[in-house]
Amino acid sequence: MATHWADFQYEIYLNGMTGAVPRLPTDLSRLEELAEHRLGPGPFGYVAGSAGNGSTARANRAALDRRRIVPRMLRDVHERDLSVELLGREIPAPLALAPVGVLSIMHPDAECAAARAAAARGVPYILSSASSTPMERVAEAMGDGERWFQLYWAKDREVTASFLARAKAAGFTALFVTLDTPLLAWRPRDLDQAYLPFLHGVGTANYFSDPAFQAGLAKPVHEDPNAAVMHFVGMFADPAKTWPDLDFLREHWDGPIVLKGILHPDDARLAADAGMDGVVVSNHGGRQVAGSVAAADALPRVASAVGDRLTVLFDSGIRTGDDIFKAIALGARGVLVGRPYAYGLGLDGQAGVDHVIRCLLAEFDLTLALSGHSSPTSLTPEDLVSVDLVEESA
Repeated sequence: MATHWADFQYEIYLNGMTGAVPRLPTDLSRLEELAEHRLGPGPFGYVAGSAGNGSTARANRAALDRRRIVPRMLRDVHERDLSVELLGREIPAPLALAPVGVLSIMHPDAECAAARAAAARGVPYILSSASSTPMERVAEAMGDGERWFQLYWAKDREVTASFLARAKAAGFTALFVTLDTPLLAWRPRDLDQAYLPFLHGVGTANYFSDPAFQAGLAKPVHEDPNAAVMHFVGMFADPAKTWPDLDFLREHWDGPIVLKGILHPDDARLAADAGMDGVVVSNHGGRQVAGSVAAADALPRVASAVGDRLTVLFDSGIRTGDDIFKAIALGARGVLVGRPYAYGLGLDGQAGVDHVIRCLLAEFDLTLALSGHSSPTSLTPEDLVSVDLVEESA
């Protein structure tokens, strides 16, 4: 029988019989405010911050809020199965943990805690290139949990090839290539604190542990950490990359390749023509282009263009179970969640990440059932209507 994620609510109520209440809110939209009070302004701002004045992050939420679910009645939803196939793997629900870098600024257990929480629930974990823990240690922490690797595509081809070989050897089965960060955006929240963890050697663990990276240094990392940081800064991103460069990745990776940061249907078609396996419709959670189209507004056009050729995934703005419902109804096969689990990690370590996963999937399960569906595969745009939101003045 399929897992009924919704049973989490009864577990909470039964625990309440002994006076126990959840350590974190079950309304995950409250986590940000809690994290702001408990974490330092630098680390919190790095996770919460957006490009420019935050208009894109606000647009992401507004685009999801503008879509409203139209429930259907008297349908048999007694047995539900949330499982889906993504990138050739059977996944228990259409959710993965998005790549979030430098998690050691949130909690000392960092990426390993998030990865263990994901593995325990069968949810894929996508490790960032900018992890504060080497990929091999994260893989070890996950055991046989489903893991995917996110690549920030370095200028140095040898380092890129080395990353891909290491990820494959460590059991990462799919490659997510972030395309929307050839440069770091103007992020006032970080700028006002003059806070960039990489300059302190945080979020550089995959690079500093890499033999191809080390080969470019005059001295070992521990002997001249500043030189290592500057070597990293010089290669981290490459604004000169173009579509033909994808051939290099295909030569060095024999599993699924997913392009992350796609918002235009023509780019999605180019991805399909280039032999890619999927796209993530994403604007990096509003962190890269201020004034960008909301990810949920871009999703239907991308899904319509390539949904029959590629696995279409979605991130940027997912906070609740009904957000997952809406994204799938708009054409995504699955969603990635980022900031909420980072806040959960910062507030309560691995248990906090587990709480976020279970809350999201319990609410999604209930939303699905109460709207007349027993599987995410039955959702279509017909299950939503769009309403006009009156934008409140800031």
